[in-house]
Amino acid sequence: MEHLEFEKQLRRMERDGVITRKQFLQIMAVAGAFVALGTDKAYAAKSNARGRIVIIGGGAAGISMASRLKRALADPDITIIDPSDKHFYQPGFTLIGGGVYGKDDVWRKQEDCMPKGVKWVKDVVTLVHPTQNKVDTAHNGSIEYDFMVLAPGVKYDWDRIEGITYKTIGQGNAHTIYDWRGAQLTWPAMQEFARKGGRGVFCDTYTKHKCGGAPKKISLLTWDNARKEGTTDRIDMHYYTGSSSLYNVPHFTPRLEEIYRERNIPVDTQCKLRAIDTHAKKAYFDQTIKAEDGTQSVKKIVAEYDFMHFLVPQCAPDFVRESGLSWTEGSLAADGWAMTDQYTLVHKTYSNIICLGDCAGIPTSKTSAAIRKQLPVATANLVSIMEGGAPEVKYNGYAACPIVTEYGKVLMCEFDYDKKEQITFPLSLLDMSREQWVAWLLKVYGLKPIYFELMLRGLY
Repeated sequence: MEHLEFEKQLRRMERDGVITRKQFLQIMAVAGAFVALGTDKAYAAKSNARGRIVIIGGGAAGISMASRLKRALADPDITIIDPSDKHFYQPGFTLIGGGVYGKDDVWRKQEDCMPKGVKWVKDVVTLVHPTQNKVDTAHNGSIEYDFMVLAPGVKYDWDRIEGITYKTIGQGNAHTIYDWRGAQLTWPAMQEFARKGGRGVFCDTYTKHKCGGAPKKISLLTWDNARKEGTTDRIDMHYYTGSSSLYNVPHFTPRLEEIYRERNIPVDTQCKLRAIDTHAKKAYFDQTIKAEDGTQSVKKIVAEYDFMHFLVPQCAPDFVRESGLSWTEGSLAADGWAMTDQYTLVHKTYSNIICLGDCAGIPTSKTSAAIRKQLPVATANLVSIMEGGAPEVKYNGYAACPIVTEYGKVLMCEFDYDKKEQITFPLSLLDMSREQWVAWLLKVYGLKPIYFELMLRGLY
């Protein structure tokens, strides 16, 4: 089935003049060689450094880091603490919500993802004692370490939205794809909305959060479903963002804003979702209004909806703040993000702790693509510290967000700390300031096997 769909899309690309089959195959061949080249270069010589390494978190960052450390160290002693039974490819949640993936296309058993030779403690961390080099767990007591990798992901802070909880996702037709079950509920609701029409309310959140493009993807896929149904004249969609703009990467923002204008989807900025009345189907926002003289006021917005997609505010897990590992000042302090050097990924207070992934308090987007670029930096710097050296490898803030603009097209946004485009080869051969079919094929068919077969195994 996937092969037939792939051929169909490739023929359409040729027909529309986007790219020829020969060009596409050349790009994929070069990309394959590029990936293969990157799999072996980092592990020519193994370090004899020793030490007990505890990794908190068994997600993309934690497991991939363990795999890389296994390859980098001659005699690794690595423990991962994580309670999960399933390992989810979370970027696939959007594609479940959009009807492209089935519910079982995005997960594997956690035990099958764990690197061989790494000890897995299936438990929850309750507290870290960084001055004592000790981690408390809920059921397995305390675990001592010499070096720690902090990669526990994020906490969804449901208390910040009145009227809805994790258990009531989907009630009142209010949905979120930031959860496996929520993604499954989103797809039939999106289809019904596309058929019947009505008012659609879409929003992100005001905290830093995973994959800032995902709420946009769902809104644009919803519109595209209505286009396919021939019902765009029956829908009234509105997008609310907690940011000061729809997107903040200049190379990609103009086209994204143009798409929203073309589809008559108004965008309101500086909006915080405060509550959802799932019975009356109303969403309540506080919008910050800045006057010319610099003063601010808050405008109350009540948005009635028939279909809604929302995003829960996010923060670091409670134990991070309670352990004294969070920023205590600055914009990253309010939500408890780990106090991390943005270039070396070493904790600013405790030099034997490496922080990476979604929990790290660094000024870049929280995406799996960002983690992939953080991994070689984190690995090299941790090994250097274990050897008694300094962390000298630098992370430039690279992140990527493949924004699905319609079925078959993706605006692949790649950028660094300075919000400058960092388009990776071979996509740099194309005009990535506009949506591309090649990026869709990469998103749907390429990234998931790369994640499970290469990234988690420390090969990419």
